[in-house]
Amino acid sequence: MELIKRIQRVISANFNSAVASREDPEKILEKTVMEMQQHLLQLRQGVAQAIATQKRTERQAASAQSTAEEWYRRAQLALQQGNEPLAKEALTKRQAYVKAAETFSSQITEQVEIVTRLKQDMRTLELKLAEAKTKKDMYIARARSAEASYKLQEMLSGGSATSSLNAFERMEEKVLQVEAKSELINQLGSDDLQKQFDALEAGDDVDKQLAAMKAKTLRNTENSQQQQLPQGENS
Repeated sequence: MELIKRIQRVISANFNSAVASREDPEKILEKTVMEMQQHLLQLRQGVAQAIATQKRTERQAASAQSTAEEWYRRAQLALQQGNEPLAKEALTKRQAYVKAAETFSSQITEQVEIVTRLKQDMRTLELKLAEAKTKKDMYIARARSAEASYKLQEMLSGGSATSSLNAFERMEEKVLQVEAKSELINQLGSDDLQKQFDALEAGDDVDKQLAAMKAKTLRNTENSQQQQLPQGENS
């Protein structure tokens, strides 16, 4: 676990340094995940080497044990043939291989513990890497969304956006003015036409009234003239 903690401290230090320098969040996350992948690769290589060393030690222990058993068999054979000095020499050889086998066995115990610990660290780092990849995608998406929102707000609050909005407002005002003028012209045109028809109708009434007045005046004149004539002329 100490190796994992060291890796985490290194990655955390790099991340904090990048944040302090205001680097691109996406690049920071990509770099952090890449570093974790490199550490995981190194850890896997370390586990593979530790396992290979353990296997080699196990083979050496088995070989030493086998050789010790062979020298024991030879000592028995020499003793059966009555050659006690040769048997003693064989037992001496056997003892050296027994000690070697014991040493190798002790190393194997230590190496098994190392391999077990490295495997645990490797699995822990694999889980953290998978978690980091998931968070990276999430944080990148959030960073992109925040950046887009920031640019939008910057655009809306900037002079160019304000000018654009003002241009739209001016255009809308001009359109409203043109529409108002068009409506006014239509109304005036309709009023003039109505006035012309009203004038025609009024003219007809005046002509009728004038004709009636002329006829009435003529009748009055005729009546007046008839009243002024002598009675003989009337007859």
